[in-house]
Amino acid sequence: MSFFDVLIVQPIFNILMAIYGLIPDFGVSIILFTIIIRLLLWPMVKKQLHQTKAMRKMQPQLAKINAKYKNDRQARALAMMELYKEHNISMFGSIGVLLIQLPVLIGIYRVVQIFVSSRVHTGDLAKYAYDFIEQLPVVSNLVAHPDQLNQNFLGMVDLTQHAVSNSSVTWSLLILAVLAAVMQFLTTKQISPASDSKKRLRDIMQEAAEGKEADQSEINAIVMRKMMKFMPIFMFFVIINLPGALALYLTVSNVAAYAQNAIILKGDSDEMETISKTPSKSKKNSKKSQASRRAATATEAKITRIKAKE
Repeated sequence: MSFFDVLIVQPIFNILMAIYGLIPDFGVSIILFTIIIRLLLWPMVKKQLHQTKAMRKMQPQLAKINAKYKNDRQARALAMMELYKEHNISMFGSIGVLLIQLPVLIGIYRVVQIFVSSRVHTGDLAKYAYDFIEQLPVVSNLVAHPDQLNQNFLGMVDLTQHAVSNSSVTWSLLILAVLAAVMQFLTTKQISPASDSKKRLRDIMQEAAEGKEADQSEINAIVMRKMMKFMPIFMFFVIINLPGALALYLTVSNVAAYAQNAIILKGDSDEMETISKTPSKSKKNSKKSQASRRAATATEAKITRIKAKE
């Protein structure tokens, strides 16, 4: 086995087998596995969502930095880095969940391949199964008789098939692909920054050609709107060419992500409402404003020192 198989594929295989040993339905096993993964990702999702919200709040400050250092890219980049640091924002924090989800997705694809190939190469299941998992009666029987895998979700949908293959269509899997794409759209819309600007990328490029400084917040909003429209369509055409097990995983994952975001955002709203009802402490606010002024002064000093060295 490769390093990826040992590190990613084998653990996924054995978790699915452990769940299958309790509930002999491959589709139900994938649903429960997906929920477990989303629960494990909860702290990272919460941090990612908070960073997204913090980035929205920072847009006015970023606009001021863009205006102040309009003709000095180095000073502008340094000021932005200091602002991110001040608000504890990581530039790569927003892609953390994606970086974890991608190998899991590839791992599930490999697991489906293992189950399909096990009907020809009967030793494949035993090769990937941990000894203590193989001792489960259902798993032990499956290792000995790979053809007895219950690959149908609720006895109806074959999860090793594709939604579209050889000019034939499996409508249940096609519906799963549509549902996954719709939930992708709703989840992206849920966390996208609101923007009143109706400008198109063409308009901003035309303004840039005329010498006007582009507003980064407007560019971000345009990119998010494009992604919100393009990604679900792209996901749909990818899913219909993947095994049904992956379509089920992505559908459940998107539904769970939407629910997670809703719970986190609702919790934040309740927290903000509680804070708003609490009498303000002028000293604390004064200290915060003083800290912000000191940070801004420190940034100015750092930029001045860099320019002096040049």
